[in-house]
Amino acid sequence: MKKTMISMLVLLLLHYSNFAQTPGLQQAVSRLDKAATVKDYESLEKEFSAMAVAGKDWLPYYYAAFCNAKIGFLYQDDGERIEPYSKQGEEQALKAKSLLDSITQKNELSELYTIMSMVYRTKVFINPMTYGRKYGMLSQHFLELAKGLNPHNPRVLYVEAWVKYNTPKMWGGDKNLAKQLANESLAQLQQASDDIHPHWGRKENMTLLNQ
Repeated sequence: MKKTMISMLVLLLLHYSNFAQTPGLQQAVSRLDKAATVKDYESLEKEFSAMAVAGKDWLPYYYAAFCNAKIGFLYQDDGERIEPYSKQGEEQALKAKSLLDSITQKNELSELYTIMSMVYRTKVFINPMTYGRKYGMLSQHFLELAKGLNPHNPRVLYVEAWVKYNTPKMWGGDKNLAKQLANESLAQLQQASDDIHPHWGRKENMTLLNQ
């Protein structure tokens, strides 16, 4: 009886801990929607990392990894600065993965694998000649896993569009297909709700389409 009551108390504490974290997570995600600079993403990454350590939810780790991936993309022409962000993003993504159920949380895994694809893409930016083949293939592998779990994930479509746009034609690049994928992603995102679950992609698609 005593053990049962202790177990119930632990579950209640975990429940209220996660509940208390949600308002802070919502505020951070709202600021993430407006983030644009390395400084913005660095500040938010620290917040998400602190929330991740305090709880047992995959989302703070996911968003921390996303912030590091975004920094890597912003620094893509300055490979020497990317490595610490790329390494940390990979570690955070793997921690998020350890908190997800591969059977019941396929949509969540699709979102996470999309971020992992982005993180491994930033490793290519560090030194394309040295890391391009290894991490380019790994990035594509996780993008395909993400698409397999949820073919209509608009963030998967965005990353596909980015890859098609930035890949030379002789290696499979296709700017017309990139435009099509970005428009498809953007159309789906018009219906997305701005809650704590992944909904980013509008500004990324617009930036790509404006190119």
